[in-house]
This record gives sequence, structure tokens and C-alpha cells, in this order.
Amino acid sequence: MKDYYGRNFSALKNKKLWLFDMDGTIYLGDKLFDGTLDLLNKITENGGKYVFITNNSSKGIGDYLKKVGDMGINADKDNFYTSVDASASLLKERFGDELIYAQGTKSFIDNLKQEGLNITTEYDEKAKCVIVGFDTDLTAKKLTNTCKTLLNDIPYYATNPDWVCPTDFGYIPDCGSMCFGIEKATGKSPVFIGKPNSLMIEEVIKKFNVAKKDVVVIGDRIYTDIASGVNAGVDTILVLSGETTISVCNESNIKPTFVLSSVKEINRIY
Repeated sequence: MKDYYGRNFSALKNKKLWLFDMDGTIYLGDKLFDGTLDLLNKITENGGKYVFITNNSSKGIGDYLKKVGDMGINADKDNFYTSVDASASLLKERFGDELIYAQGTKSFIDNLKQEGLNITTEYDEKAKCVIVGFDTDLTAKKLTNTCKTLLNDIPYYATNPDWVCPTDFGYIPDCGSMCFGIEKATGKSPVFIGKPNSLMIEEVIKKFNVAKKDVVVIGDRIYTDIASGVNAGVDTILVLSGETTISVCNESNIKPTFVLSSVKEINRIY
């Protein structure tokens, strides 16, 4: 069984930890891609573990559990690690109980607070850093508070650099695009915490105590999903069901281990 470039991918059957992107990889909007349920079931039956690692910080794990549950996917909290989790971990380590200004959805803000972080969504000169998430409820007031807070020259982080988020009709601006607008207004650019940073992958590998040779990352974006796997030193599968086309893959300096049309094609290894 060969991938788009003629590479045999049958050895994937031996992988123990499968790290899936979500939007554009296993579903689009509320539509689950064909073959996803079969693949997840076969991974489990073969003694493997699947974890969804998503840059989308607009939803908390509770929201994702409902979303995938409604699609028929069997999952609990251990099946998820998001850019919100990675952000909370980094912020707790670096800022403890100091005041943090956050821009994002209510779900994003609530999740940061549940992790014990001291969060404000209003301008406060006592804030020690800024964190921006993918905000599907973005308002001019939020942007005003963010830009004003950044004038204090404090550390600035964002959950993910994605330019767009796929929908069932096309794309909408994601966190990277929102931060680009903030940069044009303030001259400040953030440190991005999610993919392509390898932090999320490394944390999941550590949690399940799996060797890197037994891990594979599956995603639809070269500059986030595939780059994060390359940065973590694990195998990667690019699926052409989302943002990346084969021409973009051909021109990219970042190369996936395998390229397949969709997750459905992975089922051939079983």
C-alpha cells in the first residue's frame, strides 16, 4: 500500500499513539469524514491510543467531548490535548498567580480560570502578560482592551498561528489572522504556544510514556500539524482533506512522512 508519492505506509499499523488534528482532518464543520470511526475503532482494537491535538482554542474540552460524541466518537478527557491546555501549562509555570489579560471566547476564558489562573478580560495596568486565543466572539471592545494592554510592553502569547479555520462553506480568520491585525495596530507580535511548537506533542508523549518511534501525527496543515510533528521528531501523515493541496506540499520545505487523500485511506493498513 503506497501513499501519494509511492511510499509504503503499512508499518503505521505498529504505531501506539495516534495524534489527530481535528478541523479539516477528521471532520469539517459538523460533518465527520468517511472512515474516521472505522479508523479510531481499529486503532483501539490494535492496542493503540488516539488523542486529538487541536490548535482551536475557541472551545473547551467539554465542548469538544459533546461535539465528537454527537458524531459517534468514543472519547473522554484523556483523548484530548488542546492549545488551551498547553497555554494554561505554560502560563502557570511562568506567571503563577499573577494577573493575566486574556482575549478569547467565554469557553477559553473559563478554561483558563478553571486551571487556577488569575484572568482579566478588561484593561488593567497590573496585568503581567497577554494571551490571545481564537475568538469567534471577537468585538471592537476586546481589540481595544488588548491593544491598550500591549502598550505596557509585557510578554505577549497567542494560542496558535493558524491563518484560517475551515468551515463547511470555506474559511474564516483564525487566531494568526487576528494577531496579524493586532500587530498592525501595536507593532507587537506574540509567541505562539500551539502547533507548530512541539510542546503539545511532547506533553502527550510524556503523559502516555510512549517512545517517539511509536507516535504519528495526522493533520491537514503543513505549517502547523506537520511542522509540529517534525519539530517533535515523530512521523507525520498529511491528509489532503483540509487546507493543504498537493501543490502546496510539493513546494513546502517541510515534508510529511506520508501523504494520503484522507484518514479513510489509513484503514488500508488493517
